[in-house]
Amino acid sequence: MRPRSANLPEVSLKDRALRLLSRREHSRAELEKKLAPHAESAEDLQTLLDDLVQQGFLSDARYAEAVARTRGARFGSRRVVQELRQKGVAESEVAKVAAELGEIELSTARAVWQKKFGALPIDAAGKARQVRFLQSRGFGLETILRLLRDAAD
Repeated sequence: MRPRSANLPEVSLKDRALRLLSRREHSRAELEKKLAPHAESAEDLQTLLDDLVQQGFLSDARYAEAVARTRGARFGSRRVVQELRQKGVAESEVAKVAAELGEIELSTARAVWQKKFGALPIDAAGKARQVRFLQSRGFGLETILRLLRDAAD
């Protein structure tokens, strides 16, 4: 535990959690990681997290939707799914997000491609550059090749 400054009052674990949640959505695992250094014991932390879930302040489903909404406009489903897994979101929630993003992935890839390039590549090196860029954004190769094929027609 950190030494407390003489001027600052002790902030409760629940206040810390609510302050973090008021700024943006967090996954349970992410919030647990942030609060762990301030908790008296692991049991206290788990109890607090359970209470926050029960009261509706903390929701992995809501977090997954928020990430899908914000990141899904600029990135492919693979990248968003990877991010959710890294943040400890339940696999069932990850699967829902993947299905939702999979339906709009081609249009998202088209928008990202249009903003970055706007024109078909003139040679193989240009095509490779565009493919690499879109792959780095989390779009699947099948989606990228379909996008380039559709743009050529």
